[in-house]
Amino acid sequence: MSSPRDVVITGIGLVSSLGEGPDAHWQKLAQPGLQPVLEAARFAPYTIHPLPDIDWNLQIAKRGDQRQMETWQRLGTYSAGLALDDAGIKGNDELCATMDMVVAAGGGERDEAVDAAILAASESRNDRDVLLNEKLTTELRPTLFLAQLSNLLAGNISIVHKVTGSSRTFMGEEGAGVAAVETAAARIRSGQSTHVLVGGAFQTEHSDMLLGYELAGYLHRGAWKPVWQRQGGEGGGVVTGSGGAFLVLEQREHAESRGRKIYAELGHIVSGRARRRLGELDAEIATLLNQTALPDGELLVMSGASGAHAATAAEKATFDAHPAIAARAFSTLTGHMKEAQFPFAVALAALAVDRKAAYPAFDATVEKPFGGVPRSVLATAIGYHQFEGMGLVKAA
Repeated sequence: MSSPRDVVITGIGLVSSLGEGPDAHWQKLAQPGLQPVLEAARFAPYTIHPLPDIDWNLQIAKRGDQRQMETWQRLGTYSAGLALDDAGIKGNDELCATMDMVVAAGGGERDEAVDAAILAASESRNDRDVLLNEKLTTELRPTLFLAQLSNLLAGNISIVHKVTGSSRTFMGEEGAGVAAVETAAARIRSGQSTHVLVGGAFQTEHSDMLLGYELAGYLHRGAWKPVWQRQGGEGGGVVTGSGGAFLVLEQREHAESRGRKIYAELGHIVSGRARRRLGELDAEIATLLNQTALPDGELLVMSGASGAHAATAAEKATFDAHPAIAARAFSTLTGHMKEAQFPFAVALAALAVDRKAAYPAFDATVEKPFGGVPRSVLATAIGYHQFEGMGLVKAA
């Protein structure tokens, strides 16, 4: 039974190594045997999935706006613009002014030259507290420093696209992406919002972004392999990718009143934070799966699995225990996109529901074929380090 306050998806903005926009991603991902776009030399021994060529002017008209953003902010602002365009909201002052926004963002990119200068100077001085203050006041321009803050991604989207309703930002890797979508959907269901822009972006082509993963030994080393095949390989199993994913979520009544195409309906989002050191992850994933009210019959799953050994093994074990599940680990083809991972999974699930067709196996040695029409698709994000989330995307 449909309700006027159902949460529906009316806009999708995607950027990854595969290209930009929902149509480009569908065309690529629907090809059996698609090979990923990889960059293995720049950050060796780590492989990444790099950004495609992007004409930032298409979504960020002012060069001044572009200049004051780091790449990850441009990527988020650009992806948000694609979603607004897709939903027919961009340029509509009334709709933009009443639109709320929920963003998942990291802490931004460090100035590596300044970091290196501080470390070099510290080798010849003992008054390191004084040295640090000197560098902070002379090397970091205030505007540059402020441009790193996660809230500024939402601020830039507001400035560039005139989305000026309420704004929230979540930090915390995949958990931020899950919480952002969960919050946006809850606001719509409760009647607090009629239409919300929600998503995130991650730009991995910056050595400090890779450092965050590698400090705990999470990055895969050596020759690239698909997500499910990295167990036992050298390193921690994660191959990262640059990308952005934004969704326009609306109340069904609001979308229908303006005659917009609806991709899919978004069911309830469930999330948890297992105490992994106590071995709770497997049980937590099974619990979340039970909470999503899965339909009968075979089920397509857009899995945000990162390749991280423990998390990915736990997710795979849960799927293997459900013979009806046919999982697709899209990070095999896009890389792991941290904050953008869950919004990306939801977007790909919505495309499959809308096109009434399943994605072929991204790793035919592991993933099962799916024969029918996917009327419901499960999106998952089992965090590479912590936080678990999933949600069912249904035919509208």
